[in-house]
Amino acid sequence: MITVRGLRVVLAGRVVLDGVDLDLPDDGVLAVMGPNGCGKTTLGRVLLGLVAPDGGTVVGTPTRRAAVFQDDRLCEHLDAVANVRLVLPRGVPTADVVDALHLLGLPDDALTRPVRRLSGGQRRRVAIARAVLADADLVVLDEPFTGIDAASRPDVVDRVAHACVGRAVLLVTHDRDEAVRMGAEVVDLVPVVPRV
Repeated sequence: MITVRGLRVVLAGRVVLDGVDLDLPDDGVLAVMGPNGCGKTTLGRVLLGLVAPDGGTVVGTPTRRAAVFQDDRLCEHLDAVANVRLVLPRGVPTADVVDALHLLGLPDDALTRPVRRLSGGQRRRVAIARAVLADADLVVLDEPFTGIDAASRPDVVDRVAHACVGRAVLLVTHDRDEAVRMGAEVVDLVPVVPRV
């Protein structure tokens, strides 16, 4: 269980999170929702160890973590398979990577092209595959389904939910239907009101 108590984060002189309490089970999905600027992404970055809190405590964060960020953060010159293999231990068969990419809807002709030549939705599928295949106990998904076409989005959400079973997942989303489909407990964050 990841336990967050009284979390406070100040970025560039602005209080982004203040007094946030939540529990993220080791084998469940917690979705954080709320308006832009309320600190959803910052919360994910704290759990990933990318932002240090200015107050409060975060206990139980595992050392093995993976993420889908709002931007894909792929190695542009590598193909889809090579991008996913970056996070995998040696010895994982290429066929397993290809199967995972196929399950997320990436066609054969996109597997071996540099990712800079893929569409936005294809790039997103690569970023998702990389996160869910990583040997991680915590997966942070920050608006992971942005760029996935509406027709295939439910299937991709289902595949991600299945791939994340048994791990702690923080889902940052504006889409309550995605959260429900992932089987998430939903927490609504509200923007911090500046003190006068």
